[in-house]
Amino acid sequence: MSFWRKKRVFALLLLTFVIFLFLSSTYVGRMLYPIRYEQEIRQNAVKYDLDPFLVAAVIRVESNYLTETESKKGAYGMMQLMPDTANWIIDKARFSEEFRNRLNDPAVSIELGSWYLNWLSKQFNGNRIAVLAGYNAGHGKVSRWLQENEWDGTLQNADRIPYGETRHYIQRVMYYYNKYEKLYGEEWGQHAA
Repeated sequence: MSFWRKKRVFALLLLTFVIFLFLSSTYVGRMLYPIRYEQEIRQNAVKYDLDPFLVAAVIRVESNYLTETESKKGAYGMMQLMPDTANWIIDKARFSEEFRNRLNDPAVSIELGSWYLNWLSKQFNGNRIAVLAGYNAGHGKVSRWLQENEWDGTLQNADRIPYGETRHYIQRVMYYYNKYEKLYGEEWGQHAA
């Protein structure tokens, strides 16, 4: 190998190493996986006894923090609540009637979605994976899957969930949850539960 070729190989290896270090840094990670509306997420996580990274991961998957998002099925707001579900939450939790007209407001969407995640957590005895399935497919369907032993409520057996969309949803939320916990856990004083 010639002297100049060795230098080029060395330079390429050094450049690859520097790029790897840069891409694995927390700074770059936070640029790729930002958490927006941090104050609202943290406040509602405390208020509704939730892991803030779970709330942030649901928002990331549902809307990628876009406030004016409406799905093909009619869900809207950052937490992509269906109108019937949002109305049920407002009635059940006795939220202000004003919330019905402000579902695209990030603060309202995060509060309603957080309340609903807490409610689902109570329904599924704190089973985070079942909560996510219920958020996506509806708590009635998930309850039926669990009662009829179609699915055991675990991430390991998520391939047994009858809805492909729900299987994929859980995987995506948990992917972002793990990223957020790794990138922000120490700063936020949160550790994987």
